[in-house]
Amino acid sequence: MRPNWAVILKQDKSPRDKTAPAGVRASLTAARPPPAGAPAQRWSMQVPAEVSAAAGEAAVLPCTFTHPHRHYDGPLTAIWRSGEPYAGPQVFRCAAARGSELCQTALSLHGRFRLLGNPRRNDLSLRIERLALADDGRYFCRVEFAGDVHDRYESRHGIRLRVTAAPRIVNISVLPGPAHAFHALCTAEGEPPPALAWSGPALGSNGSAGVRGPAQDRGHQVTAELPALAHDGRYTCTASNSLGRAEASVYLFRFRGASGASAIALPLGALGLKALLLLGVLAALAAARRRL
Repeated sequence: MRPNWAVILKQDKSPRDKTAPAGVRASLTAARPPPAGAPAQRWSMQVPAEVSAAAGEAAVLPCTFTHPHRHYDGPLTAIWRSGEPYAGPQVFRCAAARGSELCQTALSLHGRFRLLGNPRRNDLSLRIERLALADDGRYFCRVEFAGDVHDRYESRHGIRLRVTAAPRIVNISVLPGPAHAFHALCTAEGEPPPALAWSGPALGSNGSAGVRGPAQDRGHQVTAELPALAHDGRYTCTASNSLGRAEASVYLFRFRGASGASAIALPLGALGLKALLLLGVLAALAAARRRL
């Protein structure tokens, strides 16, 4: 194939080419066209840095990509991982046959993950239903074309999914300690992590601040302790963050029976009046035992 020649005119005050007009020197350069079949673009992934949604609702994780083929209609697989790229556990996977735009789901964790995009149109966007705090984390999209081992690509940095939730108290209890002492524990979850506060009889300044407990549910749980319950009565734990507040209570009543000191600790929340009625029955039984 003959090269395409371009004429470039350059000004020259002392021309040496006598065949060209004075002051103009002509030179010929071969223009190099791009090689036949050269790719128009490379592999890339376009994802947002962060997506935020509330627990119980749905979230959409956008992901689009480019590839080096001018046209591809062969088999392909779309994959989403959580935690880390390349090695994290898969939460969604679907496969499309040659020439088909239908990507048939092969894996959907807990049945809550659904492909919104069309991989044939370079769109791997994913929808997550019924979000829970455990879904908070980083997600990575990946596409694989059949054939060459290099025909696959995965987002390296992924999308940070931030799940927000109003506080919820998951446990409140009174536990015995040495020398007939008792302490109370309150555990709540939420995002942002809630602040915990205790209130109770003659508690004064002894109320404990929220102390983060062991890493549970990816750090969304917080535990606060009352180290010593000095008085009988109702102790209430309140959890609050920017999205709301929640509270739960326990009643502590100590009495001395024939076998020594003991106590009754009743959670109070949905129990309401039933808890007080049960407390009266137990107190009557204890009094009867003392008379025997």
